[in-house]
Amino acid sequence: MFKYFKLNILPYLLYYLVKIIYATNKKVYHHPKDDGKPIIICMWHGDLISQIYNYFAFRKNGTVKAMISHNKDGEIITNLASMFKIGAVRGSSSKGAAKVLISAIKELKSGNDLAITPDGPRGPRYSVADGVIALAQKSESKIVCFNTIPSKYWQFNSWDKFVLPKPFGRIDFYISEPFDIKNMEFEQAREFIKEKMLIHSMP
Repeated sequence: MFKYFKLNILPYLLYYLVKIIYATNKKVYHHPKDDGKPIIICMWHGDLISQIYNYFAFRKNGTVKAMISHNKDGEIITNLASMFKIGAVRGSSSKGAAKVLISAIKELKSGNDLAITPDGPRGPRYSVADGVIALAQKSESKIVCFNTIPSKYWQFNSWDKFVLPKPFGRIDFYISEPFDIKNMEFEQAREFIKEKMLIHSMP
């Protein structure tokens, strides 16, 4: 019964909660000019919910797939994402990583955008795993960093310090200029992505 609730009822409750929260907040967007090319969206795990609104303000009719892990939380996130018309590429960094990478590259090559949390699903917070670097270099796609800063928020005591905006505040939505890392070594690319992502990150 509890499993059914988590997978089938909880996503609906979260969906309506998120809708109410964002409907009551003033939204301010800081977006670059959109060239329409497929992009790899990098967002921190603790800031992922807000990026739904960030993306669809940037690309109203865009198609985005999110890389979501094969775990219990991943099932909930997949069900919630589908309600916002976001697809999923399911996989694990430890099992079947090559298969997931190929699927993600196919999505980008077909013109879809790909969203990834480089510090997820286990952290540490604000770290950049190898997956996003390999994906960007093998697909030759550019990366954009998505961040949000709410004026009022709850911050959970989880490894990712998950942030949920409070109603009746202001949320600033940030998207970086697209950048590529195709000629960088892995460690150089890792530091470069992290530096870009930290510009508008929460404490």
